[in-house]
Amino acid sequence: MACRSSDCTETETAVFAWSEAALTTEEFRKLSALAALLIPHDEAELTLWSLGRPTLRLLLSTRDGDPNAQDERSEALEADVARLVTEEEARAYGLAAGVRAPLRVTCDTRGFLTLLAHQPRAYDDDTLPRVQTLADYISSVLCHEHAVSRMSDNLLNTLADVLDIREVLPRVSEIVTAVLPHDRITMGFADGADEFVAHAASNDDGPVVERVKIADPGQFTAAGFTLVRDLAQDVLPVTEPVDAWEQWRAAGYRSFLVAHISTRVQELSVGFWSKQPNAFSLRDVPVARRVADLVGLVMSHQQLAEAAQQVAEARARAERLEVRAKSLAAELDVRSGLGRAIGHSPEWMTILKQATQVAATETTALVQGESGTGKEVVARFIHRASPRKDGPFIAINCAALPEQLLESELFGYERGAFTGAQQSKVGQIELASNGVLFLDEITEMSLSAQAKFLRVLQEHEFQRLGGTRPIKANVRVIAATNRDLRKAVEGGTFREDLYYRLQVFEIAIPPLRDRKSDVLPIADAFLQDIARSFGRPPAGLTADAKRALLDYGWPGNVRELRNALERAAILSEGGLIDPQHLLLPTERVAATAGTTDLNEVERQMIEQMMRKTRGNKTQAAKRLGLTRTQLYGRLRKYGFDTANT
Repeated sequence: MACRSSDCTETETAVFAWSEAALTTEEFRKLSALAALLIPHDEAELTLWSLGRPTLRLLLSTRDGDPNAQDERSEALEADVARLVTEEEARAYGLAAGVRAPLRVTCDTRGFLTLLAHQPRAYDDDTLPRVQTLADYISSVLCHEHAVSRMSDNLLNTLADVLDIREVLPRVSEIVTAVLPHDRITMGFADGADEFVAHAASNDDGPVVERVKIADPGQFTAAGFTLVRDLAQDVLPVTEPVDAWEQWRAAGYRSFLVAHISTRVQELSVGFWSKQPNAFSLRDVPVARRVADLVGLVMSHQQLAEAAQQVAEARARAERLEVRAKSLAAELDVRSGLGRAIGHSPEWMTILKQATQVAATETTALVQGESGTGKEVVARFIHRASPRKDGPFIAINCAALPEQLLESELFGYERGAFTGAQQSKVGQIELASNGVLFLDEITEMSLSAQAKFLRVLQEHEFQRLGGTRPIKANVRVIAATNRDLRKAVEGGTFREDLYYRLQVFEIAIPPLRDRKSDVLPIADAFLQDIARSFGRPPAGLTADAKRALLDYGWPGNVRELRNALERAAILSEGGLIDPQHLLLPTERVAATAGTTDLNEVERQMIEQMMRKTRGNKTQAAKRLGLTRTQLYGRLRKYGFDTANT
């Protein structure tokens, strides 16, 4: 422990080190060794009178063994004066001579300090005053410990139910002043590596230094305290404009003692200020630290309580969000049957919670997932949960329209904008005013259309084709894609600036094969929809059919599941749906096909469906759970004639 003032002596430092520690046998032995330099002795012990009984209880001893395990000794009460120990009393200890001086701990607690020696007649009457001086010093330490303990209890009682400790600093000052006289308490917290910020004081008598720059942060925190005996003379351990210290002196303060501790989250300092020079010494440091420890303990508990409360509030918000998501999912029901947010898997509930979170904002959302996973379902869910729920929901599939037609559909056009434009037309952006514009397969949008649409997101305005007047775009945009947008940017087919505008809040929908627990609930919901539109609804699914649904990988996801069930409902003619009605490529089908791989199975299914629909690509794509673009890609892949098939 470093001494911060030039007048600290080695003796004071040694005594301080002993008095700072608890009264243990080890520390008592250290004190005995120090005292032996003035009063030679071989053994020492402290005894206290037991309350209400004429017996002495051994408190501390330099003799080997546990003093607390020794029995109480019955002795007659005697006068409170130092005296020599008789030879008979000394022999009872196994020694030849001794001296005893009374302790005065409190008004109702007394005891003795006894020094013993092997040498006969080692002490005389001249020894008594020195022994009494040592006993008085020990008495003061014991009294101090008793007072500090009582102060600690009072502080804990005061701080126990306090929400903001700064509000009770005057009361803290009142309690502490009984053992550490002072005129003011301040409390501060570390702010960065080398500054403390004062937060509060026990009175308004004097300045509160907002920021104190620490000259030597290492020594400042390592010592654990700062002691300045005289503001007018001591070298200050901090660097601060001179006028700040002049303010302290002008307010009458001459000395201060600051204890520094670490709480769970930050450094804390508790300072004691006095208007008397040399008001504090090293002996006051343990008390200052005790106070700082108690304050830090209470603050740590408060911080833990606040953290627990924040966790509880976050959990409650998450629960409310989940309830809201479930409520909206149940409420959202569009005619197609594909628009319902069906599912209870953890993966799907995470998607709905994310959708609920972003719904309350005006943020642009990007929904990514394989074809048929339900990107439009999520977009409609966001619309239904948003403040724009009473506005329109306009959906455009960018892959279904040629470049020029897509731009005219989005932005509209003025009369004469191009051949055949006999009159002006309102675009989908205008039709979506006060509502949501959903752009599916946005990666299929041309670079020209991307540049124009970027202005909609940046400037919230656009122009019709052939027009010159800017039109305000009061729409919220939700985009969707089944491709990797980042790769599209790297490949030069998608604008990077538009990518960042769209990717403000991304929702990634897992494929149906990764949330198998949703397959049967979705199938049940689809069968209910089918039953309402069929004259002879299916009776349900057999166990084998359910197993087939769960075993299948669903490359077309939810859309393919819907189409498979609708096809099976027709084939079952009102009976139970069996696996053969589903027409799913299973392992058994692959086995009977010999070396046939999945590509061959897919090629056969496409060929079969094209025959059934007599070459109607729209119907074939719908029944296969594919988009027209995807169907065209597969027709080219397997060598079919896309013009005549």
